This record gives sequence, structure tokens and C-alpha cells, in this order.
Amino acid sequence: MERILGLDALPVAHQATVATIGFFDGVHLGHRAVLSATVAAARDEGVPAVAVTFDRHPREVLTPDRVPRLLTTVDRKAALIQETGIDVVVVLEFTEEFSRWPAERFMSEVLRDGLHAVRCVVGANFTFGHRALGTFATLATEGERFGFRADAVEIQQAGERPISSSSIREALSRGDLEWPRVALGRRFVLDGTVVSGAGRGRGLGYPTANLQTWPRLLLPGQGVYAGAVGFDGERHVAAIDVGTNPTFGTEPLHVESYLLDFDGDLVGREMSVEFWAYLRPEVRFETPDDLVGAIDEDVRRTRDIVDLVTGSDP
Repeated sequence: MERILGLDALPVAHQATVATIGFFDGVHLGHRAVLSATVAAARDEGVPAVAVTFDRHPREVLTPDRVPRLLTTVDRKAALIQETGIDVVVVLEFTEEFSRWPAERFMSEVLRDGLHAVRCVVGANFTFGHRALGTFATLATEGERFGFRADAVEIQQAGERPISSSSIREALSRGDLEWPRVALGRRFVLDGTVVSGAGRGRGLGYPTANLQTWPRLLLPGQGVYAGAVGFDGERHVAAIDVGTNPTFGTEPLHVESYLLDFDGDLVGREMSVEFWAYLRPEVRFETPDDLVGAIDEDVRRTRDIVDLVTGSDP
């Protein structure tokens, strides 16, 4: 898949494309429906499928006091988009100046001149341009004079519940992994770099890998989870703590994982943490021995729950 960064890298080196636009945070099943429809339309037209996304959530510029934490890094988002068959991902910088572009300018400079779009596929609730005045209806009525026609994909549901990034964030914040798994079509994953911690875990017999994440990423609700970690092409079962280590005083909220059946130094490596099941809340124990007893049980339950061979819960 080709990745293009910024307006200055346009136009694409293709005579025609089918394009879609969205922030696509999490690349949930609703996003996948739009992306797959874009790929299908592109195959019908015999041209590449292009997804346009942004380097930050628009609210970071428009309403900085109400910016949601994100479900994916830009890199993971691009990889998930690629899985749908998209040929080109264009990542645009969402700046204050860009936010003031009227819808017509976006259609002319990005869709027509930058992407040479012959069709544009978006979600039915898609908005764009200054003050979000552009909608699917704008694309459908104005697209012809810019050389493309527009298709809308209806909002996707799981059962009777609409799928949205905000509903996934809300569930994760409560420690609920079931709705995110349904809505994402996969388990929730955090990406980051392993950094040195206080070293208490090793002293307790359970050395942990401390994950430093992109500050914009959402962390699941505080508690202990069963899951798995991945690095350098390897995957290992892991008991995961999202918390502040209250037994030893209060620390900043962080993610640390104890890898079952692994002994090695991971500091400095890129690692992903995959959440399978919520085990218990994080609590303060009276003694370190009480904490070790609880971790013993966490590890036993994690081993029973996580099966990396079949990928399914018992």
C-alpha cells in the first residue's frame, strides 16, 4: 500500500481514483463497510482506491477542551485500512487553516486536483469543510462539476446498536471489552514502546514490561486484564495491569504487562498489548505478600482464558 503524507505530496500519480474520507479512529466495522465499498467501487472503475484521513482528531483544533482519546495510532490505523484492500492512504495535517477551508475548496483541491477522483464513497453521516457545512448531499449535488459522483454507506449496527468510535471509547473507559470486540471486529490493542519501570515487579517475582504509549491514546479503565502482547513477530500470553500501583503509593496511570513463560529484557522494543478479558479492579493491598497472592490468581486465570493457538476464549 502506498502512503502519502500532506497536501504538498499531492497530486497522486494516478490518472483517476475512487476516494473515501474520514478520521476512521479504530477502523471499526462501520468504517470497514465504507472502506470496503470504496474498494469495490474502485475495482468496478478499474482505478486505485484511496482513503483520506488526518493526523489528529479534528476536535484537537476545533474544540481543544473536548478532545477524545484515540483508539489507534496513525500507523495502526493505516495498517487496518490496508487490510480492507485500499491501495493508497493519504494522511493530511488537520490544522486551523485547513479547518477553515469551505467544502468547495476541499472538493476542488483535494478530490479533483489532488486525487483525480471519479467517485467518492462516504458514510451517510459524513461532514466536511468549514463548520461541517459539507455533507453527503453536498458531494452528491456538487460532485458532477468537479468530475465525480458520490455514494453513501448507511450507518452500521451490531444488533440494534449503532457502531461508533465514541461508543467504543465509552465502553473501554468502563473496562468493558465486549462491545469494543463486537464493534471493532477484533480485540482492542494498545501500541507503544517498553520503558524502564520502578522494578518492583521483579522483586515480587513478576517482572513487568511497562508500555509508554502515544499521549493521545485511550487507556482502558483501571483494572487487571488477561491478554497477550506482541513484539518482533512473537506473541505471549500476559496479565496486564492498567493502574497506579496503589499498594506502593499513587503513580501516574500506566500499563504494565507480566509475560507468562518469558524471561528477557524488552526495554526499548515496540510492543502491542491486546486485551482479552477484564479480571478485577485494581485495589490497594495491605502487604506485598497479599499483592503477590492476588497476582498468582491473576496469572492462573489469564492462562485459562488466553489461548494463542486457537485465538478464542474458553
